[in-house]
Amino acid sequence: MKKFTRSALAAAVLTVGSTGGVAFTSTAAAELSVNIGAVSNYYFRGFSETDDGAAIQGGIDYEHASGFYAGTWVSNVDFGDDTSYEMDLYLGFADEFDSGFGYDVGYIYYAYPDARDGDSLSADFGEIYGEVSFDTGVVGLYGGMAYVVNDSDDSALEDDDMYFYAGLDIPFMDVYSAGFMVGRTKFDDSSLDNYTHYTASLTRDAGDWGEFSFNLEYVDESDEDLGAWVGWSKTF
Repeated sequence: MKKFTRSALAAAVLTVGSTGGVAFTSTAAAELSVNIGAVSNYYFRGFSETDDGAAIQGGIDYEHASGFYAGTWVSNVDFGDDTSYEMDLYLGFADEFDSGFGYDVGYIYYAYPDARDGDSLSADFGEIYGEVSFDTGVVGLYGGMAYVVNDSDDSALEDDDMYFYAGLDIPFMDVYSAGFMVGRTKFDDSSLDNYTHYTASLTRDAGDWGEFSFNLEYVDESDEDLGAWVGWSKTF
């Protein structure tokens, strides 16, 4: 699930994640871009979506000077059933001002087309999300939340579930960036245990070769170990 992330490489962290957000800044004209990537393990909010296997991912984004954006993103998944891929559809508004303050609000729909059972949407669900960020010139700070809007009882996430997150990015040596994020999942169903997950990443901008990253994932549950994955992405 592509979630609120600071770059395409971190798409498995949060996420639209990413995913801080699908954060675009206004430009002088509309723009269309394509991104591709590969990760050794596709994580979503602390848990593997590929049964600890690798994933090939990619998407197309449209950005308008007004701050409006829309896009789609696809990744293979492995849930131990017939579901083989995820397709995200999203749209929203985002901007960053000269002061360093930025915002991103929108809607994302997570679809699992081959998981459908008859006419039901099965694992599909949607989220309304919002994020604010601030670039200090030395460190980038961000935080936000997502609210699940879902009519299916078969999905992993249900109506009124919420996700909160905050993090920072620290660029250094021109081509490197260190990132740290903490996220909290709050279930509306009181029988489910809310949990917190933590992410740390080191990203290297390789110019025409794209971006490479090393990432660590941890969930505050006793039966979960520290997870690690590497990734690559490039935007055209």
